[in-house]
Amino acid sequence: MNTEKLKSYLTLRNILYTMAGIFIVSSLWFYFSLPDVSYLKNENPKFTALMELRKEQATDANKKFRVKQTWVSFRNIPEMLKKSVRITEDASFYKHSGIDLVEFWESVKKNIAEGEFARGGSTITQQLAKNLYLSTEKSLFRKFRELFIAYRLEDALSKNRIFHLYLNVIEFGPGVFGVQAGARYYFNKNVQDLTLAEIVRLTAIIPRPLKINAAGKSRWLKWKSRWILGKMKLYKYISEDTYNSAIKEFK
Repeated sequence: MNTEKLKSYLTLRNILYTMAGIFIVSSLWFYFSLPDVSYLKNENPKFTALMELRKEQATDANKKFRVKQTWVSFRNIPEMLKKSVRITEDASFYKHSGIDLVEFWESVKKNIAEGEFARGGSTITQQLAKNLYLSTEKSLFRKFRELFIAYRLEDALSKNRIFHLYLNVIEFGPGVFGVQAGARYYFNKNVQDLTLAEIVRLTAIIPRPLKINAAGKSRWLKWKSRWILGKMKLYKYISEDTYNSAIKEFK
């Protein structure tokens, strides 16, 4: 090997070693920067990243902010509400390991086609990861962290525990977090006393908790509620008669 070729070889090797070193260090930093979620097995989080964000936003806007949240046990959350949320937000929740790959790739294709984050494709586990630990920023890095935290949650916790946490921390309005607080805020009821129509209304606003009033009459709310009822009938969670009776409220 002549001198020039040797120099080129050594230069290329040094570049590759440097790149490999950067990759290893970055990977280690990324891994150790992820939160430890094991405490969630037996402990409910007192505050979440989303709550902190809303508090900061209220402070910036010179507004008062108070968290309205009451933890409720998993068994006291109506089965119909659990089913309603699952079929709306993550129908395959009990089948996947934190990420619904079919939905994920569909969202990737749509986002690439539209050149923006037009579709989320997040599972219940991913939404929990974001609510607990991340910002609402739409970026690839945030999404990447969300995926890894979701895997950690799935590895450390049971499916029912993940769902229980989600139902107690999800946002339902200004300062309103969790299904019990949502039920009290909109309907002045405990969550276990909600009617089917109220359950559907509460489920419907999950994607737009600060824009849509669950007790209101907006066209979007009525459309979303009809869609949810249709899904519930399709999955045979409700009968034809129950569907026909409930749908009248959203005409």
